[in-house]
Amino acid sequence: MKEEQNQQKDSEQLGFLYETTKEITNEKATDLGEKKSFKSNQERVEILSKEHFPKNILILDTETTGLDNENDECLEVGSILFDVKSRSVLAQQSFLLPVEINNAEKINNIPAEITRLPQPLSEAIKYFESLVRVSDVIVAHNAEFDMKWFGLKKLPQIEKKWICSMDDITWPADRQLKTRPSVRDLALAYGVPVWNAHRALTDCIYLSEVFKRCSELEQLLIRALEPKVLLRAEISYEERYLAKSAGFRWNDAIKGAWSRRMSRRDMQKLEFPVHVVDFHS
Repeated sequence: MKEEQNQQKDSEQLGFLYETTKEITNEKATDLGEKKSFKSNQERVEILSKEHFPKNILILDTETTGLDNENDECLEVGSILFDVKSRSVLAQQSFLLPVEINNAEKINNIPAEITRLPQPLSEAIKYFESLVRVSDVIVAHNAEFDMKWFGLKKLPQIEKKWICSMDDITWPADRQLKTRPSVRDLALAYGVPVWNAHRALTDCIYLSEVFKRCSELEQLLIRALEPKVLLRAEISYEERYLAKSAGFRWNDAIKGAWSRRMSRRDMQKLEFPVHVVDFHS
């Protein structure tokens, strides 16, 4: 019985991979003005497996002294190396970076003085770099915020693809989550106990526990890696709630407008007209 269930799951996965590869290939061909064809369904699956399917993901979170990466500092990094196929935590790490003052102590509960206590920081950063190297993609909740601290001061630059678990992943409708759920709401939706918040490794643990419980994780990650376009909502003031409920943000990427980055697939599901914005045209 178990073998039959596994075979059914593998068959469903192959079907999903085939359809997703076809859609991604078509999108690339459209962008390049080309027509592409492949010899077989299996070839499409192999291409997706090699180019798009992340095997190891590095779940990452930061704690900072404020919101401005030009004037504030990152004072903690947490990360978990997670194997997608086995739904297993392979390694986890957190370390503090020394700061003189922490204006966000009331939020993250990290006194500045403890960041200056002796610790093997250089070794911690080297180990963190090794975790980044063996990962296929970085996953963070509100990735746009976390990524901007790397490459500054003692933190290394990360040359990997990022997935935002808040913006890039479309969580299953039966979880009844908001379009941009918090880590806390995401954890509770998957039955993960919430015991603390606003420490870097803690938030990474929440995400790893969600991923363990997520049967469709492969599909969600592949869809999250699809190319994104910047959209501007074409709606009236009275209809602004439609944009907000769809995860669009006011005055963010585009001043004086509701905007969001999303895949062309998800764009087709919107209940209001949008305009694709190309800042390079």
